[in-house]
Amino acid sequence: MTWNWQQSDWPIFTWDRARLEIADRQLLVGGGVLLGAVKHLGSEEQDELKIEAMSSEALTTSEIEGQILDRASVQSSIRKQMGLETDGHRVGPVEPF
Repeated sequence: MTWNWQQSDWPIFTWDRARLEIADRQLLVGGGVLLGAVKHLGSEEQDELKIEAMSSEALTTSEIEGQILDRASVQSSIRKQMGLETDGHRVGPVEPF
């Protein structure tokens, strides 16, 4: 996948409205399914799901910025911020690509 600024038509943007509407609908339906499923989980399982979602977002965002983070360290930090028990995993120095 290329970055927006790497595309030949940069910065002139075009889009397919029908395609975006389909993607938007899929996102909304998927979100509803997820929320419905989460309601049937216990609090520990809900916490684990939250930790997984937040850590995936943090890892992806850091990758975009050119940094690779350790998943276990990120999850340990999130657990600490949520007031949950951690495994004591420490975040090491970040190395660029």
